[in-house]
Formats: sequence, structure tokens, C-alpha cells
Amino acid sequence: MSLSPIGGPCRPGPGTHCRTCSLSSLCLPLALNAQAMEDFDAIIRRRAPLVRGEVLCRQGEPFTQIFAVRSGSFKQVVLDQDGEEQISHFHLPGELMGLESIEEGSHAGFIIALERSTACEIPFHQLDALAERMPELRNQLYRSMSRIMGDEHRLIRLLTCKSADERMASFLLDLARRFERYGYSPERFRLPMSRTDIGNYLGLALETVSRILGRLQQQSLIALDGRELRILQPEALYQRSQSANCRARSAAVHQH
Repeated sequence: MSLSPIGGPCRPGPGTHCRTCSLSSLCLPLALNAQAMEDFDAIIRRRAPLVRGEVLCRQGEPFTQIFAVRSGSFKQVVLDQDGEEQISHFHLPGELMGLESIEEGSHAGFIIALERSTACEIPFHQLDALAERMPELRNQLYRSMSRIMGDEHRLIRLLTCKSADERMASFLLDLARRFERYGYSPERFRLPMSRTDIGNYLGLALETVSRILGRLQQQSLIALDGRELRILQPEALYQRSQSANCRARSAAVHQH
């Protein structure tokens, strides 16, 4: 796949209206009344389905919209000055994408489908105008931005504090937490991303990813059949995710 800084326009496509979408309670505040829902629905642009590897949004494009995942999943890839790719986010159904680009004025990375996926495009200036008269919508945007900042903080901790095993355990538990938030089982789900993508996100070689997943299976913490994952011992996996190194650093900071 070739990633270039600027790409072409989006493709429109048919889609379900917000009021009948099963994910509306995840990307919209429940408190919106019927008229507010219609006003919001009027600004939404439904995108045609994307296949695996297709680019929804390109790094460097002017920031004029955010996106909501309707089905499937996406990854966000940042291309640095040396042409190296770094995955910064994985996005699941009901999650908003692109909010971290508000300040820069251009999209911070490529948003790429991990499988056959659909997304809604939300023009940001129209959304912002609606939010001015809908406090509940404004609060939902704040919550979404807070989650993004939390994800970035967790990624920094993963890459700076935790061992390879701790990173993997933390990653699987974070996916479980998010799947549960969206109404799926937290103990049985499909990994939408490849092992190569997992390694890129966690800063691990592909061989290391495979070795750790194999070890977790041997220890009966997880069961993995292709990409179908079962978490067999959630508490033990949580204990595996805890970093003594991070705790030691935190204690040292509090002592000073």
C-alpha cells in the first residue's frame, strides 16, 4: 500500500439514518430529542463501503470533517518525515475518528480500513454550529476528545514503561474494555488487525508478537483461533499487564 500526503475526495454512499442506526447511542448523546436528531442527521454524509486497505482520509488533507465508524474497523497511520509508518489508533464501531486534528487544521494521519467497513462523515463546522445550541452534543464531543487523550496517554505508557508481555496484555484488555462498551462480549471477540499491525502499534517485532501470543495460550490466559480471541483468565491477564517498572517510577516521582 502506498501512502501519499494528499489524496482525492471522498465517495458518497447510501446509509442508515441516525435515528435508526443501532450505534447512535454510542456516537450521539442519548438526550437528543427528535428535532435535534433530525438536525444532526441532516449534516451527515454517508460514505460508500471501503474494502480492507482502502484509505478513508489522508494525512495532510485540510481538516473539515470527522468520521464515525458504522461497521468494521479502521487504523490511523502517521507517516513521519523519514517515510516511516506508525499506527497511532485503532477504531471500532461507534467511535469517532479525526478529533485529534482540530488544532492543527489538517488531518494528522491516514485513516485506513482494516476490513470491509463503513463510516459516516460529519462536517466539523456544521457540527460545531449545532453543538453551540445543543449542550448535550457539545458534552459528547468533549467526552470523545477525552477518550482520545486517554488513548494517547495509555500508548505512551505502553511504549515507555512496560515490557513486551505487559504491552500485549494491556492491549488485549483495552480491546476487551472497548468491545464491552459497545455491547459486545469482553471475553470473546475477533481481532480486526493483523499481527504486523499489532507489532507496529506496540513497538514490537512480528516475531515477538507471535511468541507472546503463543506463550499466553500455553499458560491458558487466552485461546486464539486465527483472529478469534477468547480471554480465559481476565484477572490473570490483568496482573500480567501491570508494570513494576511503571509503579517504581511513579513511587519515585511522588517521593520528590
